[in-house]
Amino acid sequence: MNIQIKALENKSIWEEFANKYAPQSLFQSWNWGEVVRKGQNTSFRIGLYEDDNLVGIAQVVAIEAKKGRFLHIRHGPILKDYKEEYLKDLIIFLKQKAKEYNALYVRISPLIENSKTNNILFKNLGFHDSPLHALDGEYVWVLSIDNPEEELLANMRKTTRYLIRKAQKMGVIVEKSDNINQFLDLYSATSRRHGFVEHKGIREEFDVFSQNNQVALFLAKYQGQIVAAALILFSGIQAIYHHGASITTDIPGSYLLQWEAIREAKKRGLKYYNFWGIAPENKPNHPWHGLTLFKTGFGGKVKDYLHAQDLSFSPLYYFTYIAESLRKAKRGY
Repeated sequence: MNIQIKALENKSIWEEFANKYAPQSLFQSWNWGEVVRKGQNTSFRIGLYEDDNLVGIAQVVAIEAKKGRFLHIRHGPILKDYKEEYLKDLIIFLKQKAKEYNALYVRISPLIENSKTNNILFKNLGFHDSPLHALDGEYVWVLSIDNPEEELLANMRKTTRYLIRKAQKMGVIVEKSDNINQFLDLYSATSRRHGFVEHKGIREEFDVFSQNNQVALFLAKYQGQIVAAALILFSGIQAIYHHGASITTDIPGSYLLQWEAIREAKKRGLKYYNFWGIAPENKPNHPWHGLTLFKTGFGGKVKDYLHAQDLSFSPLYYFTYIAESLRKAKRGY
């Protein structure tokens, strides 16, 4: 087996491979790579070739963290087959890159099943579970939207269906907007109210995906006031509820907004609506518990992907491991 790893900067080849072997992978999409670069982060795209045939791709980002720099492969690598030989050659390449970038470790979160076989595969290669919480859309709620709208409504939780109809009767209007500032203002207020750290790069995300008509900003309004907003990405075969914001209100605008976003995804011919992260069933204290009840009410099922994996290249990595483990324990979920 002759494996070569080299730079791959051909958009059409990249997207064809990604859409064929991992159409659910947002963070390995070409456009997400452009978001990363627009945010002035160092990144590179590589292809794995077996006898000159492309068998894998990986978009790698060098992250500057407080405890030290690391290499990050989110939703990847994407491989034609998850062969141990491919991963071994990739690790050798990443070790070389780690020296070049002075990185302490590599963190990857491939969108493959969280199975015993896959966990053993990565353990045998020297990886271990990241001390971080489930992030990067690895434990998500996904709705198949192939069925007619009437069936989708019928399969929702009764309360969810009622609140959608209530919002319609109250005169809530859901519209699209090109003004990202409307979202960011509400998002900042939501962050302060709930005490979470705002995602960086939302403006860049909106700008890049707008260029290919792969994003929609939905606003739910009641009597002219924005009561809820959501940034929906359209990538591969799915729509993704990537960011949301709202005010404190009894107006069920968020329910109607999600329904209209689902309808938009159906119009685009997509197969799935990805509600993104939810709380694990065994974590009742998880801060996403209420959000999880909201998302699961629309019907669908959980997708459980392999937890993020870390491979250390330096003893200094363990300062990061201990700090992140303590932070996780302190939060209690």
